Parts: sequence; structure tokens; C-alpha cells
Amino acid sequence: MILITGGAGYIGSHTCVELLNAGYEIVVVDNFSNSNPEVINRIKNVTGKDFVFVEADLLDQEKIEGIFHIYQIDAVIHFAGFKAVGESVEIPLTYYHNNITSTLLLCSIMDKFNVKKMVFSSSATVYGDTDLVPIQENSPLSATNPYGNTKLMVEQILKDLSTADDSWSIALLRYFNPIGAHISGLLGENPNGIPNNLLPYISKVASGELEYLNVFGNDYPTKDGTGMRDYIHVVDLSLGHVKALNKILYSKGIEAYNLGTGNGYTVIEVINAYEEASGKKVDYKITPRRPGDIAISYADPKKAKRELGWAAIRSLDDMCRDSWNFVQVNPNGIKKTNIDKKLVVSSVKK
Repeated sequence: MILITGGAGYIGSHTCVELLNAGYEIVVVDNFSNSNPEVINRIKNVTGKDFVFVEADLLDQEKIEGIFHIYQIDAVIHFAGFKAVGESVEIPLTYYHNNITSTLLLCSIMDKFNVKKMVFSSSATVYGDTDLVPIQENSPLSATNPYGNTKLMVEQILKDLSTADDSWSIALLRYFNPIGAHISGLLGENPNGIPNNLLPYISKVASGELEYLNVFGNDYPTKDGTGMRDYIHVVDLSLGHVKALNKILYSKGIEAYNLGTGNGYTVIEVINAYEEASGKKVDYKITPRRPGDIAISYADPKKAKRELGWAAIRSLDDMCRDSWNFVQVNPNGIKKTNIDKKLVVSSVKK
């Protein structure tokens, strides 16, 4: 069985779907600090398959150990963690405690139960403010905010762990900019309040919930002056986790992989594609650059293709179409409901 931490989140939920579709049995853990119990029901509806869900915080060592006692865990895909860059600047100690301490506890429990295979949800934020593109896995690493620092620190912890004990097998997956939604419209990015990311913000403008989008800067050295990023469909990203899992189950050592398309799209290109997909006008205003924003960032994904047999195949049009479909299916977001009790292990004891 595969343990998925943070499996009710945006990327975690899509990865659960792809793992179930690939025939894996999963145990999902989430504390719903930034996710919705209804997502657990929807994963089941999309796949038609049952799985075990445990509502728990990774900082609850006794409860997490209980999962390892009850279930034969073969590997862990570790998504759980706080992820808002701005919030991390405001409450850094909370981010360091939650993201790092929980990972230390998880690794200690894995070691205790001789489960030494992990796929870690990292981020392209570990490359800092580099303007050298395409970004390769051996590019210099740095971070510009506490959230990015937690990803960088966890990567280093896992590298040190692998050095100390070469029986570990770990994949560090560095995501670029995931967008889009499941084709069913049942799963997608469902932020609370004003979104931090570009596409949910665009979708709220297209649906009339927000008046306009702020575009930060139009004087970058790109085709239209707006910043360029590597946007990847969340389903392609999720399939990358399945490929990484397939590898670590039968190998040892630690490797980092970029998960991106290898293409850059400007903010204006994304707006235009979303207008085309939705048939709606997306009004925007040009505002000054934000401190720390860089002009161009996109991945070199060749290592993932070479070693994992993975490549992103969905286009920007696909990403925008599926995102808009999610908005239409869920005009008020995903409503919170009770979890299907058949899927719940309400308390896990030794």
C-alpha cells in the first residue's frame, strides 16, 4: 500500500486518482487545514474505487505510527505541508515547525518500520531567483522566502538521510506551475478566499466574481513584456508521481526531477488562452513589478523523460479548458460535506 500525506489537496487528490487508476492501493492522510473533506468522496466517485482515509495531522506521531502498525505500507508520497509564500513570510516559525518537524517525524516512523521509499513534493522555488533557463536539476539552489526554505531544507534532510543509509530510495519532484483540473470537473484548484495563484484568479475574473486581474509588470524581456512561466497540467504532474513511484519501488538512492513542460507562457498568453476556452473576457490592469519576481522561468524536463519515462503532453489550451470546466461544475467552489464513512478510519490505535 502507498501512504499519501496531504492527499485531499490540489495535487495530492489528482495523484490519488492516477494511483488508483494504475492499480495501487492507497492510504490517504490529511488534516483538512487547507483542503476539503468532500474531495475524499470525489476521488472515490471519479475512480469508482474504495481506499482508506485517515484524518490526522503528521505532527501526531502516535496516530501516524498507528497507520504503519495497521497497514503494510510500501512507500510514501509526501505532499502535506503549508504552501502560501506570502503567509510564510508573515508566520515563518509556523511554516518551519509544520513543514520540517512533520517531515522529520514521518521519516523517523518510516525508518522504524523499515519503509525507506519516498516521493517528496518539492518545488521549483528551490532554484531561487535564477534567470538561467531552461532550469536543470543541477542548477544552483537557493530560496527567497520561508516556504521555499522549508522545501530546500527538507531536500537536504532527505539527501543526508540517503547518504547515511543507502537503502533509502527517494525522488525529489520539483514542480513548476501546476494549473488545470480533472476532466470530470469534480477535482481542481479550490482556494479559500482571494487566490494566490494566477489561474484561479483568472477564473474568478472570467466568472464575474472578481473585477479584474493585476498583471505585475509589462516591461520584462519577453514577447509581450509580461513574466513567463512553465505551466503544467495537474494531471500530467500527477502522472509524474506515478512514474516516480514506479522507479523508487525498485531502486535505491536519491534523485531530483523537474516536472514541467519545458515551455514558457507569458501572463498575457495565459489570459488569451483562458478567454478562448471560456468565451469570457478577462479584464486586467498592468501594475508595477513585484519585488523578487523574475522575467522568465521554465524547466528542462529531459531528466524525467530519460529516467522516469515521463513527459507532459497536455497543452495550455487543455489546462485552461479543464480549469474553466471545473469552475462551471463548481460555481461556488467545492462545498464541504461529510466524508463517506466507509472510507474513514476515525481513530487509529496500535
